[in-house]
Amino acid sequence: MNEVAVIGFAQSATTALVPVFEQALDGAGLGRREIDFWCSGSSDYLAGRAFSFVSAVDAIGAVPPISESHVEMDAAWALYEAWVKILAGEARTALVYGFGKGTAGDLNRVLALQTDPYTVAPLWPDAIGLAGLQARLALEAGLFTERDVAEVAPHPMAPVADGASAVVLAVRDRAARSRARPAWITGIAHRIDPQGFGERDLTAVPSATAAAGDAGVPADVEVAALHAPFTHQELLLRRALKLPDGVRYLPNTENAMFSGGLSRIGAAASEIMSGRAGTAVAHATSGPLLQQNLVCALTGATP
Repeated sequence: MNEVAVIGFAQSATTALVPVFEQALDGAGLGRREIDFWCSGSSDYLAGRAFSFVSAVDAIGAVPPISESHVEMDAAWALYEAWVKILAGEARTALVYGFGKGTAGDLNRVLALQTDPYTVAPLWPDAIGLAGLQARLALEAGLFTERDVAEVAPHPMAPVADGASAVVLAVRDRAARSRARPAWITGIAHRIDPQGFGERDLTAVPSATAAAGDAGVPADVEVAALHAPFTHQELLLRRALKLPDGVRYLPNTENAMFSGGLSRIGAAASEIMSGRAGTAVAHATSGPLLQQNLVCALTGATP
């Protein structure tokens, strides 16, 4: 089985992809034609047009032909696809990217479309209101206090933002040539909880717990980058992932739709590539109220 590492990362507060690609590739020491596989994450609903990801391919330059794929969700799941592609021996390098313009319309109305189409979506539930119900349940259960929430972040929710990010992956020998200290992926897993709000405990995140176990998150992990659109959700995730008390959490200051989760993986990898950490865990979420969760374990130790 091929070992895979993160060797480049870039992010932007706009959806302009060309500068993000250039920065990520420069960090990885690769040219565009050295990328074997491109994979993206975005949303037609958010963009307001069909096949919006096709226009993003113009930023790559698809002549001569490229190998490209897309997921209709956060680009962290595109990274999972690219990771599998490399493990299968079908690519040696990959560039994963995500983008979304969350400020262009009514995000609460867009997010209502991801709820149950028969019992919830017709009510057009407000995403902030739903999160408030989850927080209230957790507070009443005594899982944390309002003071705990305030200590994590000054605001109860990360502000909606536009954004784009890109992560470069490479197989073992190529990664070792590009960087003195690649961020090696030791495991990735993603799981999903039932869609119906009445079918799961909203104060627990069993899919995150299962994903962390399958990804092999080490007991001595040093750094964690959690993707939590609301502050109380970060506290729920800390419990669900069972991270040690001494772990250092990287702040999640903005909710950039469809690139936020990938940016968390890039941020965790950057801590390793820079030498600031030896082990790290990154998390991404998708769906209402932490329904779907992806966990990625990283290390600076060469496999």
